[in-house]
Order: sequence, then C-alpha cells, then structure tokens
Amino acid sequence: MGKRLWVERNKDGSWDAFSDDGAHIKFGKDRGQFTPGDLMKVALAGCAALSSQFAVEHALGEGKGAKIVVDGTYDPENDAYTGFDEQVVVDASDAGLSEEDAEKLKERVTRHIDKACTVKHTYVQETPVRMNVTIKH
Repeated sequence: MGKRLWVERNKDGSWDAFSDDGAHIKFGKDRGQFTPGDLMKVALAGCAALSSQFAVEHALGEGKGAKIVVDGTYDPENDAYTGFDEQVVVDASDAGLSEEDAEKLKERVTRHIDKACTVKHTYVQETPVRMNVTIKH
C-alpha cells in the first residue's frame, strides 16, 4: 500500500491535499489552481523527471534535469482523458556532447523513465478504482 493521502475543503472553495509524511498542495477549479486533471499530468511529468534525473545528472552534472511538458487529450463525452503526450527536453547545449553521446543520453533517459516511472506504468494499463462512500451522521 502506498502512502496515505487525503483532501479537505477550504472555506474559499479550494481544496488542500495532505500526506501522512507532511506533503501539502492546494488545488481546485479556480484560476491559478491545479485541477485534478492537471494533477494527473503533473504526476506523469514529475514521475518522468524523477525517473530521468540520475541519467541526466550522470551525463551533464549535478543539478541538471529535464523539462517535461505533458498535454492530454480530453474526451468530454466520457469525461476522461484518452491519452497523454509527454515531451521530455534535456538542455545539453552547454555540455559539448557529440551526436553519438546525445543519442546515448536520449536512450538512457528513455530507458530510465520506461523502467522506473510508476505513474506511466499505471496510466498505460487499465487501473480499477475501488470507492467506498461513508456518511457520518
């Protein structure tokens, strides 16, 4: 089982998400807030970023990282995303990589993300969601 998360509504209509280990993020549907759909994309991009970090730092140096842009195709009829497009960009312009080294880095980054990105693994398979509603009264 993963770490326990929960959300709570704020008086202003926004929501806060919390974890047992102290993480926190504010979300909602207002301007300047991440929506739940946005958070799905953030999860995918964040997973790719963390999964690729070792390969990028190994090739380019500590503190270097990829920029990951994620977009999704939304189907309003079914109120669901039907797919995601993920663009991983590694700025190695100041590293002086040869074409061969750049290609090797691209392969390593791809391999690391394909192997270690739990969110990507989850999204590419059918993932059942079990829900239980409790009304306290």
